[in-house]
Amino acid sequence: MTKPLHPSTPAGGTLDRRSFLGKSAAAGAALLPLGLLAGSESAKAARKDDPRGDAAILRFLAAAELIETDLWQQYAELATSNPDFGAALANIDSDMATYVRQNTEDELSHATFLNTFLADEHRQTINLDEFRTLPSSAATGAVQTKRLTSLMHLNVDTSYYTRYRSPGNPDFGDTFPQFVNIMNRPGIPLHDGYTKNQIQAIANTAAFHFGMIEQGGTSLYAAMAQKVSHLVSLHIVTGIGGSEIVHFSIWNEKAGNTIPVDSGDGLVFPDPTANTQFLFNQVMPMPCTFVDVNLPLCSVVRPTTAQQVTARGVVKFLNDTGLFVGQSKEFFRVMNDLAEDADEARR
Repeated sequence: MTKPLHPSTPAGGTLDRRSFLGKSAAAGAALLPLGLLAGSESAKAARKDDPRGDAAILRFLAAAELIETDLWQQYAELATSNPDFGAALANIDSDMATYVRQNTEDELSHATFLNTFLADEHRQTINLDEFRTLPSSAATGAVQTKRLTSLMHLNVDTSYYTRYRSPGNPDFGDTFPQFVNIMNRPGIPLHDGYTKNQIQAIANTAAFHFGMIEQGGTSLYAAMAQKVSHLVSLHIVTGIGGSEIVHFSIWNEKAGNTIPVDSGDGLVFPDPTANTQFLFNQVMPMPCTFVDVNLPLCSVVRPTTAQQVTARGVVKFLNDTGLFVGQSKEFFRVMNDLAEDADEARR
């Protein structure tokens, strides 16, 4: 394959990415097999050969991107091929379906890049296909295939909406209220025949879920960037992390455009434009405490500290939000092993 350009070292030479994780595999050695079982002997050998943990970090990020791709593919199918859901999203913004499709393509590119990079470095790659066991929606437009994630029983954490519109920072112990309580709700139509209010409530749920997912990715990449040891790893993590920030910026703004609606069965979305405490058009991160309480407030991504953002915490958070309802014990074992390896990485 064609080798990409690499940043220059301070001495003016070219950074050798063959050393980005320490010693690479011996010349002529076969690539490690696809399909990581994190407790296997091959995975243990990979960890032993990677004491600084950059490969562990990239493997966990690759797994996270595969999970993101799976959920975004479900959204994209229904946003573009289910007329009622597409119309309800368009009530929020006429470009919603286009943005969903673009976000899906971005996440797929991240997963593909990370796995290809790991394979090119003779490192263990990630394949979660054996865990594609969850059902698809029965609504018009959904491809009938097995999924990694479930969008049918979501608990959407909407505190990101109030966090980024506040001067507080969870890295300093600040907490933030939910903007709307979304518990055990679908983010996609599960069937046809919803009322107008019901399908709008589902689209609103999706809109807030979009932001929840992407703000999580934004914080995860920012935290992992502080743990990698090599410039190529830093280049990758900050480059992909920057894309996650763009995604979040879009969805943070769209959450402020959601339509006030009563689903008729207990879910009520307020009018964001009527809230004077958390301004709907405060889409840039409000300046907050950063690094030290004695320094001026600064507009930043938050949280980003190791105390607040861990790979294991990400797995638990996603599970708590209902994204993995129906997944197997083996899936959680693999994801938690991957997360543990990433968390043990040290610069």
